[in-house]
This record gives sequence, structure tokens and C-alpha cells, in this order.
Amino acid sequence: MRILLLYDPSPGTIGEYFQRAFAQLGHEVEHVAMSQAGRCRDHYDFYLRIDHGDYSCDFPDALHPNGFYIVDAHLRKSWRSIHRQAPSYDLVFCAQQRAAQLLPRAFWVPMACDPELHRGQMTGKRYDLAFVGRDGGVPRKFYLQELRERYPCSYIGQAPHTEMATIYSQAKIGFHYIECTSPLKDMVSMRVYEVLAAGTLLLTNDLAPGALEAVGLRNREHLVIYRSPTELFRLIDYYLKHDEERQQIAAAGQAIVLSKHTYRHRAQHIFNIIQQQRG
Repeated sequence: MRILLLYDPSPGTIGEYFQRAFAQLGHEVEHVAMSQAGRCRDHYDFYLRIDHGDYSCDFPDALHPNGFYIVDAHLRKSWRSIHRQAPSYDLVFCAQQRAAQLLPRAFWVPMACDPELHRGQMTGKRYDLAFVGRDGGVPRKFYLQELRERYPCSYIGQAPHTEMATIYSQAKIGFHYIECTSPLKDMVSMRVYEVLAAGTLLLTNDLAPGALEAVGLRNREHLVIYRSPTELFRLIDYYLKHDEERQQIAAAGQAIVLSKHTYRHRAQHIFNIIQQQRG
């Protein structure tokens, strides 16, 4: 199938992972920026827009069949734009299960990892804790500042996406806090899969009931959930002292994401939906 992906290019963007995944499945894949969408020619079998957080321009009406892969429905401002634009697409794919239930012609396609970039490396542990990303808003930035002070032997900050797997592989624990400002709080973000793919124990805040279980991730089996700052610090201290238990959970988490939650799995799922809708 000839596929045109539309997304604004930036290092480590989800569009790049989908482009590589569709190509691995044998499809002819090209990419243009959303700002250039009006210049696209009608000679592809499918046009897929990948959400990148900018809703200032929409998809040309003349290009069909088309789809929209939605990522940022968990953010209130983004959700308003998504809710307005999504009904104009032939198919919609949502990273959040709840968003897929609220939008027309929508299917749930969770986020994932890219083993080529995120698979863990055989390396020693040099950090107690790792978080790769921006500090963000409240309360995440307060969590991160407290973690810096309590666990100085940690990596907390930004890094090129090509170095992320190395950093997480060198950490005993990967920290995660997802900020959900819209009513859709079932966002299993990409960082969840990235940390697990690295073979590192993930500590994540709780989401909407059943959100992690819906993708097969169970507390204390594949990752560990915290529900308050007090519980977070208690769990960090516990797992820093219990290497065998920590490594067992980390290995189980890595195994499940590499076997079920890669972008190649997601690209195949999208392709299957497209074929079913055609039939």
C-alpha cells in the first residue's frame, strides 16, 4: 500500500516511528509536513495525519481515504481542537481508549515503543533514577525537583532521543508522571513503553481505573504504580534496596512491550482496520 504520512518533523517524533514501522511491513511510505498538505497529489492509497500538537491547519478535503492518529486528547486545549477536526476524517485512530469511544469512526490504537531505539542495552547501572524529558507543569516539576534533591545520583533532564535507551538502561528506576488536563485520563503515554523497553523498572502515577490493565500492564508484575508523593518516595527507597524483585518486574515489563507493544504492531493494526473498512 502507498501511504503518505503528514506530520511536522522533529527528532524522535511519533511520525518517524510510524514511518519506519510501515516501511518494515513492506508499504511504500512517504512523508510531508502538515503545512504542505495542500500541495499533496491524489495518488496514494491512504493519507494518515499524525498528531503533533499543532491544529492551526487541517487536512485537505480532496484527499481520500484519510485518517487521523490522535495523541494529545488528554490535554484540554488539544482535545477541543481534536474534537472539532476529527469528524471530518474517514477514519480516526486514538491513543486513548476513551477518546476512541467519543469520536465518530474512531478506533483505539495505543502508543508503543520502537525497539530499534528503545530496547535496553547490556550496561551497568550508574543512576538510581532516570527521567528523560521536560520538567513540565505542576505538579510534575515539583516531583522532579524533589527527586533531584533526594536522589542526586540520577539523570533527570532532556537528552537526544537517540540516547534515551542508554540512559534508561543505566538507571535502576524510571520515573513517570503523565499530566492529564482533559477529562480523558486513560493516557498510557509513550514514556511508559520507552522505559519498559529499556528493561528498567517503571514507577508511574495512577491513571483512570483499568487504563494500564487495558494494555496488559499489571501493577507489581510489569511496573509499579504510586498514588501520592509519600508512596512514590517509599517505593523508590524500597526498590533501590531490593535488586532481585526490581529486576524481575523490569524484565517482565520489557518482555510484554517488546512482544505486544511496538510501532510495528500498531502499524499492522492500523493497516488491518483500513482493509476491514474497505471490505
